[in-house]
Amino acid sequence: MTKSSQVDQDLIRAIAELLNKENLAEIEIEQEDFRVRVTRSYANEGVTYAAQPMQYMAAPQQAHAPAPSSAPAPATAPASEDLSSNPGTLTSPMVGTAYRAPEPGKPAFVEVGTKVTEGQTIIIIEAMKTMNQIPAHRSGTVTRILVQDAQPVEYGEPIVVIE
Repeated sequence: MTKSSQVDQDLIRAIAELLNKENLAEIEIEQEDFRVRVTRSYANEGVTYAAQPMQYMAAPQQAHAPAPSSAPAPATAPASEDLSSNPGTLTSPMVGTAYRAPEPGKPAFVEVGTKVTEGQTIIIIEAMKTMNQIPAHRSGTVTRILVQDAQPVEYGEPIVVIE
């Protein structure tokens, strides 16, 4: 066993312990030219871990591509624009996977131009195998949808703009 693989194994063990301690389903860590993703699944009341170390020398690549969709791509904000100060921006209240429709093959909850009322479900975020309906924080018209279907989202990440 090389020193590098020993470090990798120690890192994976530490990540697995963190998953247990924080009750997380998965975690991904990236450092320079090394990336590791550890997921936890529950099988027959036992817990199993799957580590996927991924080393690369080129620019980082997205770990999971969004599911293909026949819907047009959502409008995205320019990278330099700070949407967090816009009062119409709804941000993700949790880390998880965003789904724009109630189930595969069904129409999206909202599209750009949809008029919504405060409290209306506009997206679902799956976190730890639980589907969380995310309501509109205000009434208005959806002017931007900043996530694609089945896209991972972070806490505080802008997901929709309602004006």
